Amino acid sequence: MAKEFHYHVRSISLPCRLHPSLPKIEKELKRLKTWEASSSHSQTEAIKSGLAGLTGLYNCVEELVGCPHTQQALLHHEKHVEKPLDMSVGLLDTCGSARELLSLMKEHVLELQSALRRKGVDSSVNNQICAYICFRKRARKDITKRLKALKTMENCFKSCSCPLLDIDHHVPMVINVLREISKITILFFKKLLLFMCAPVLSNSGRSLLGRIVSTRDDKEKRVINEMGDIDIALCSFHRRFKKIDAKSDVQIVKRRLGEVEGSIRELEEGLDCLFRCMIQQRVSLLNLLTKF
Repeated sequence: MAKEFHYHVRSISLPCRLHPSLPKIEKELKRLKTWEASSSHSQTEAIKSGLAGLTGLYNCVEELVGCPHTQQALLHHEKHVEKPLDMSVGLLDTCGSARELLSLMKEHVLELQSALRRKGVDSSVNNQICAYICFRKRARKDITKRLKALKTMENCFKSCSCPLLDIDHHVPMVINVLREISKITILFFKKLLLFMCAPVLSNSGRSLLGRIVSTRDDKEKRVINEMGDIDIALCSFHRRFKKIDAKSDVQIVKRRLGEVEGSIRELEEGLDCLFRCMIQQRVSLLNLLTKF
């Protein structure tokens, strides 16, 4: 079960006349706060919702950072821009790593789908299942490292604080927005990586059908995570390879592979869009530094 992370977005409400993007930023932050606190029957849908909200927030913040008023207000306050700029390097690296892991996972899934269509149940399919399980275990190790790096970044907010005294009130508002978007991005990537890190199950006495096919009541209570579901299906398939009821079990595995492939494609598209938004914000911040 993924850990719960509680994050409270502070209000950045200021007179809306400062910049037209402020109401939109406030709205997106509140929406992401609600998203973080909510529980969803489908983890996949929750991640996609958070991804869309975060991308929208970056677009709003880009309007604020790129406006002449902001650029003028931040003149001679480069130290307040350097921190979110430094933070963006780690966040972009995490986003790139998540995209790469999803891409590799999709390759394994497509190979398995192709093998099952062409060969049905034979030793080559079982070997590919072993390769997929090994990949997932390696991915978990990489994800664990990424989660530790995100924790370190999160701790930086607690240890670093720069007083904003006797300066244009527009400056603390912009700096606070940049801090908030970094915090919520860290939170999102924590949830995404934990979602991708669904446990790879091994030995168990329960059958494939007993673990995968639930009653209607069970389905209503179960939190759906396609990443975890395909791990369960393939581990059980591998364990009972010589005993399986090929017709029923293969159909279950095929269905799970199709579900996880669709989820991966949607997440890849969303992360590509988010990555571009993060790059654009970094470019805007770098442009600000060149004016100091």
